[in-house]
Amino acid sequence: MKCIIMANGDYGDIRNYRRLLDEADTILCADGGANYAHEMGVLPAHIVGDMDSIRPQVKAYYEEQKVPFKKYPQRKDFTDTQLILELAEELGASEIIFVGSLGKRLDHTLSNLYCGAELALRGRKVWHYSANCSAYLVSRECIVHGKIGDKVSVLALSDKARGVYEQGFEYPLENVILEKWNPYAISNVLKEEKGIVRVQEGLLLVLHYHGKSSL
Repeated sequence: MKCIIMANGDYGDIRNYRRLLDEADTILCADGGANYAHEMGVLPAHIVGDMDSIRPQVKAYYEEQKVPFKKYPQRKDFTDTQLILELAEELGASEIIFVGSLGKRLDHTLSNLYCGAELALRGRKVWHYSANCSAYLVSRECIVHGKIGDKVSVLALSDKARGVYEQGFEYPLENVILEKWNPYAISNVLKEEKGIVRVQEGLLLVLHYHGKSSL
């Protein structure tokens, strides 16, 4: 099941998300992500969070539409994104796509990227989409579809990532070890319309800078 999680981050032109949202099996909103869902005419399956960011008129509208709310106290040990990931897992999501999860605050962006790590290591497909970048959490293989010349960066999210391969790029890699503290696999370039990134052990973050025309 393909699940989209709408967070309260930077969206840019909301028209860039229409096709992605239309392809989702279910859509969940993390607190203020519901404001963007309302703007896009989306009826989410659930809204989760402490409700400190959702606008009152948006909350009232979705209550009228009988959308289930799962409210948590503001003083809590987990972020809204972590809480909504638990729900996505309970619902049986095999692919989780975040939108509005990048940008605005760096701490929130990093938290959003890291909180999907455990699910990615367990084999779920977890990635983030914005108008100009897709960010994939990769524990096995990632196929990057794009245009020749697109920039792709690869970072180790675990302390070490072993057996890393990059094929279809200007600077290929073969069975290398990437360390979190030595991010040298930055700004690679697609040499073909499809690039393949693999890792044998550990977790990678693959960032594809594609521009808004990728979907």
